[in-house]
Amino acid sequence: MDSPYIEVLPFLLRGLVWTLLITITGLVVGFGLGAVAGLGRIARNRLVRGLATVYVEVIRGTPILAQILFVYFGLSDLLGINIPNIVAAILAIAVNAGAYIAEIVRGAVQSIDDGQREAGRTLGLSHVQTMRYVIWPQALRRMIPPLGNQFIISLKDTSLFSVIAVGELIFEAKQYYSTTFAAFEALTMACVFYLMITIPTSVFLRRMERRMEGVA
Repeated sequence: MDSPYIEVLPFLLRGLVWTLLITITGLVVGFGLGAVAGLGRIARNRLVRGLATVYVEVIRGTPILAQILFVYFGLSDLLGINIPNIVAAILAIAVNAGAYIAEIVRGAVQSIDDGQREAGRTLGLSHVQTMRYVIWPQALRRMIPPLGNQFIISLKDTSLFSVIAVGELIFEAKQYYSTTFAAFEALTMACVFYLMITIPTSVFLRRMERRMEGVA
């Protein structure tokens, strides 16, 4: 008879696909939300700045589990439609990560020396052009390490989607040990799968940070 450590692998591989799909898709959408909210946080318009601040503070001030349940059950009830659990998972990751990415964007943009803005105006660039061609490219480089950290956080947050029956790693591990009772083996291998992604990512980010510090 095969070991439970081996038998659980097909379940976890299936869960890994959904885990990565939800994480990557959610972060792509979340980066768009975060970029808009982050720039909104430093906008001159009070209304725009206020709306961006409310979004960031509300999301950062509430647990992601509550946000998941709100998106899946609350929005479904409000809109009168059944939101598929995968769509709800991607939306929850996007909205949650977007609030944290907004602070990453804000911090990166504000870290650029004011002399860069003055140089853009000296060249006759408008505020938008200066932001696009001068500030944003430099800020984007500084965002890479914290965005990588956000990827790791969001990846681990997908484990909470088992509450809405999304077939990610933890859900598939539960499916396996609910019939085999090999909970220790299944959860151990699920953790190994997470570590196989998070450890190389962390190492890569540390090297990138050191390289960027050397360039700076």
